[in-house]
Amino acid sequence: MKINYDKEADAAYIQLSGKKPDGAIEISEGVILHTTSKNEIVGIEMLDASKKFPIKSLYKLELQPAK
Repeated sequence: MKINYDKEADAAYIQLSGKKPDGAIEISEGVILHTTSKNEIVGIEMLDASKKFPIKSLYKLELQPAK
């Protein structure tokens, strides 16, 4: 899992997979699931992220794949 935050856009992206997303589904205002053609969730995008949660806490969740 990899996490990116764009301070200027106030948008966070949680990458759950290395697969390429083919579509997106907005599940609530400003929360978007990025999916493959097989409906696998590969990422989560959050707009106005700093208004939804403390950004510093987001990086505590970042995991690196096991080698």
